[in-house]
Amino acid sequence: MPGLNLSDSEIAGGGELLTAFLRELEQSPATRPVFPKLDRPALSKLLEQPFPEDGIGIDRLFQEIASEVVPNSTAIAHPRFLAYVLPPPNGIAPFAEAIAAALNQNCNFWQLSPAASVIERSVLAWLAGLFGFPESAGGILTSGGSMATLIALATALRDRGREDFERQGLQGQASPLVVYASAEAHRSVEKAAVILGIGLDHVRKIAVDGQFRMRVDLLAEAVREDRESGRTPFCVVATAGTVNTGAIDPIDALADFCGRESLWLHVDGAYGALYVLSGEIRPQLLPCARADSMAIDPHKLLFAPLEAGCILVRDRENLRRAFRYAASYLTVEEDPLLTNFLDYGPQLSRNFKAFKIWCALRVFGVRAFVEAVEHTLEIARYMAQRVEADQYLELLAPVTLSAVCFRVRHADNRRILARLVEEGTAILGPVGIRGTLGIRACVANYRTGRADVDLILDRLRALSSLPLGTTAT
Repeated sequence: MPGLNLSDSEIAGGGELLTAFLRELEQSPATRPVFPKLDRPALSKLLEQPFPEDGIGIDRLFQEIASEVVPNSTAIAHPRFLAYVLPPPNGIAPFAEAIAAALNQNCNFWQLSPAASVIERSVLAWLAGLFGFPESAGGILTSGGSMATLIALATALRDRGREDFERQGLQGQASPLVVYASAEAHRSVEKAAVILGIGLDHVRKIAVDGQFRMRVDLLAEAVREDRESGRTPFCVVATAGTVNTGAIDPIDALADFCGRESLWLHVDGAYGALYVLSGEIRPQLLPCARADSMAIDPHKLLFAPLEAGCILVRDRENLRRAFRYAASYLTVEEDPLLTNFLDYGPQLSRNFKAFKIWCALRVFGVRAFVEAVEHTLEIARYMAQRVEADQYLELLAPVTLSAVCFRVRHADNRRILARLVEEGTAILGPVGIRGTLGIRACVANYRTGRADVDLILDRLRALSSLPLGTTAT
């Protein structure tokens, strides 16, 4: 019998090592450099060393992880990691992931994962309920927002194409199909268009207003021009939280327009949709329930570890029509309590993504996530206030959610940004706002506090050789 199990003593020892490892990561994220000084010999060793003929054992494995893997990993949980919408995992996540790995449920048809099927349904229903989606709504958990948007466009093609679209596809269409998104939309829209065969020439980028929101009047004009030119508009992608600035497109107005024009409305809410947990932001996001589909990322503001995305649709039968294909070896009896998720997306083999979300909501409760979300908004607004009060700094865009776009005046912003990363103080990202190169900080970490903001802004001033302590009057 192959030796792929652990002995009782190995399980006990491994558990102790793992517990110590997790405790260290949980209690000291700020003590590590936010970006590591790469140990290139160690990385080369990881790449080139052969796998051993006989195993090295658990103790040596943890030694290698501690000496070679952790020191060469970006400290995502560091309170001054503000470059991307990439929050740290919540505290229960490693335990949930370990249990899900041990259960190893294949979340495709329910006989392989009955409890997992119900838990995923529960998570999806809770997410849909946050926005007030109707009872007909449904969805599936995905790897992230990009996959959710791909699934949404594939579903829209099946729903809004000709009746024989399933058999003839794009090649059977009488005219080119066109999708619309704002100039601030995520690149996943264009990527999905290429993957699905729509092509970049049939993706219309609509200009935005002064708040970086899609202009509905220009959208209407583009749709009219395409129809007059013999093309077939079929889908509009709105954004609830653009990557650059966190802007929220006018969802209500877009839903009205798409309803009149018989267009599929998809909302990319990968970054911003879960700000629906904030009482202040909620009214701007509740209209998302009028969309035909919406992307949400629980691995952002529910602080689940990667990967945990989601696609919701107003009518779950749209997903079934797009992705249900019969095969004798996959036949299983229908059950009203259980769901065959292989009929709701492109994957057959799927891991138990819902478990880590379900566990976190059960352990911490919804209120804890509401408070964490509100905290990110508060810290982002504090950062914006500090920027606006400083004559050497300039805010480049309104702070709608937790993205703060600004620049250091009279300085090479790209250079000082690189210096900030090189010295391990913080990771912020570059951003281009209407032709101006600046700096983007996205507060998506519940550990980030005002002291971190003060340190970052003061350090940027110091690196740019501008005097500290001078504020505008």
